[in-house]
Amino acid sequence: MIGNDIVDLALAKKESDWKRKGFLDKIFTPKEQSLINNATNPEVMVWNLWSRKEAAYKIYNRETQIRAFIPLQLICCFENETLGTVICNEITYYTQTIVSEEFIHTIAVVKKEYFNEIKTLNSKTEIIKINGIPFIIEEQTKIEKPVSISHHGRFWEGVMLFD
Repeated sequence: MIGNDIVDLALAKKESDWKRKGFLDKIFTPKEQSLINNATNPEVMVWNLWSRKEAAYKIYNRETQIRAFIPLQLICCFENETLGTVICNEITYYTQTIVSEEFIHTIAVVKKEYFNEIKTLNSKTEIIKINGIPFIIEEQTKIEKPVSISHHGRFWEGVMLFD
């Protein structure tokens, strides 16, 4: 399984007031809030953590069929600036995050070795949704293949795993 999320930093800065009262408490654990408060760039850390949670949630939703707003149940742990894990209800998802000046993009997988099996999709790829979950249909076999898509502002990312 794979999930991904992208944040357009210019749009997030314009549309989201992460400093408003109660926002951090609603989305982030005390440990995550400490990471934000101690970061060189707290705003980037907010969206870094958010992106990791969202990418992992996409797998969790696909696996459990549970749709819920549960950001405090998605707990981020950092290995380093780009690698980490998100734990949700005792399930571990592995994350890989790219932070640029324009966007933050996270890919989450259920096994670390899946990072070597990621295929990036073209934005023109035909994607179907079944119960709100995205798939592509392989041309030759007509088999449904799970994909993860994310878009925010100027950016769109689609990913899947090779067989």
